[in-house]
Amino acid sequence: MKSDIEIAQSCELRPIYEIAEKAGIPAEYVEPYGRFKAKILIGQNARILADQESPEGAKTQKTRPNAQGRLILVTAINPTPAGEGKTTTTIGLADALTRLGKKTMVALREPSLGPVFGVKGGAAGGGWAQVVPMEDINLHFTGDFHAIGAANNLLAAMLDNHIQQGNRLGIDPRRITWRRCVDMNDRQLRYVVDGLGGKANGTPREDGFDITVASEVMAVFCLASDLADLKARLGRMVVGYTYEGRPVTASDLNAQGAMTALLKDAFAPNLVQTLEGTPALIHGGPFANIAHGCNSVAATRLALSLSDYTVTEAGFGADLGAEKFLDIKCRMAGLVPDAVVIVATVRALKYNGGVPKAALAEENLDALEQGLPNLLRHVDNIRSVFGLPCVVAINRFPTDTEAELALVQARCRALGVTAALSEVHAKGSEGGIALAEEVLALCEEKARLSADEQGSSLQPTGFRFAYELDRPLREKIEAIAAKVYRASRVSFLPAAEKQLAELEQLGFGGLPVCMAKTQYSFTDDPAKLGAPEDFTLTVRSVKVSAGAGFVVALTGDILTMPGLPKVPAAEKIDVDEQGRITGLF
Repeated sequence: MKSDIEIAQSCELRPIYEIAEKAGIPAEYVEPYGRFKAKILIGQNARILADQESPEGAKTQKTRPNAQGRLILVTAINPTPAGEGKTTTTIGLADALTRLGKKTMVALREPSLGPVFGVKGGAAGGGWAQVVPMEDINLHFTGDFHAIGAANNLLAAMLDNHIQQGNRLGIDPRRITWRRCVDMNDRQLRYVVDGLGGKANGTPREDGFDITVASEVMAVFCLASDLADLKARLGRMVVGYTYEGRPVTASDLNAQGAMTALLKDAFAPNLVQTLEGTPALIHGGPFANIAHGCNSVAATRLALSLSDYTVTEAGFGADLGAEKFLDIKCRMAGLVPDAVVIVATVRALKYNGGVPKAALAEENLDALEQGLPNLLRHVDNIRSVFGLPCVVAINRFPTDTEAELALVQARCRALGVTAALSEVHAKGSEGGIALAEEVLALCEEKARLSADEQGSSLQPTGFRFAYELDRPLREKIEAIAAKVYRASRVSFLPAAEKQLAELEQLGFGGLPVCMAKTQYSFTDDPAKLGAPEDFTLTVRSVKVSAGAGFVVALTGDILTMPGLPKVPAAEKIDVDEQGRITGLF
């Protein structure tokens, strides 16, 4: 059986100008990075690009809130070592919609080098549902992450230099909140002391590194609507506090202009293709357990302006990625999903039911029954908390038995939700037809209901947020914990209590909340699988990301700099004498 990289390397890619033409992007907006990837130079001309005629000569009609097209969000159950295949399903669904004659684009996040060399290996889909060139996408791609890391670290350097050069702003070195970053899992850098070596080499202080995908610059990059908004958001980022307790921002250090200059080229979305030639925009890559976990607003809007259906994903389980996609990204960008796909596997559900990874290939209906509540809670959240229609995609593995598949479908049917089999890993678009048809049916039903309620309007209805912005920060955190996680209580440690009061006093109380929580459980304890109830969620600290426009609540033992596992994926990656990469998943 071929590996993912062997499948990707065996396929013939189309020149990127052909993919751009298929998407309806004029050649003058395409800046190629080699033959098979390109930057789309929308810049301040995004409106002009959206009005361009399609290859068939028909102008896009702006009749929907999502800037024309329908938006499909793909999310999943809580991740397990058994694998769920969310990105694979996202890509396969887009190819299946294309196969059914729908003009479709994919909008995905860029992979971080941390997981690529750590646990997961490649992150560009799998089997016959991949975005390519997968080696480039998984490694340096077009250099966006390097630009984001450089901008982050420029601000850190300017901050420490300001203190070294006399500290005109009166910044308290003990209250610096800005950390350096690197796009690698490196636990050795979590906490460091720098500025050592004498007076000329900086003020000694405690410092640390985050992984680049957890940097606020990454969040700003993904939530900014254009370059002007990007620069304004960068300027609002809080880097620390003065001795009097006043927040100090990047604009106080006059850093936002230079940071925007570093990010200018990176801010253009990246165009690639799926194995079957569906245009794909891959841009930005925040994690969903320690950040908001969504690709860039710029790329999503561009895809919606060019296609009838845009398929995107949110990181990790629906309790993290989907909640942040809906409560943060949709709120800020004015987006409304038309349908949600929740990906699950029989293997992962049996793991939630207590089966060890080595025994997941064996039929076990009792364990499957025990693990199903994890999936059913995610389904209930999407429908009951957020008011959105959804379908379950069962990402089929060869070891799944008919009895196991039938049990999952029956339990979903009891909730009034369809569970469609997805075999895109093995069959590509052909294996996603059933899922695609169900998604189309959900979209058409939603449009019909909206039209019935609002005359000729196609504004989707029913969507709601998990909390309202006018509530205090504490109540917003408690709303997410109670409604989405099903916690019975939230415990705020003394440091978090003090920080909440300070942020409210400083005027940040009206921001949405970005929860930093383990991805493996609804709780803040990664060992509690399934669908736990009657538990306490512990918030240990709270910080503001004023440029991104949200407040981060850190729970449990969540870390913003991961570490490598005992046997990292990097040990299996190699390059032969012809420059051909192997071992990348």
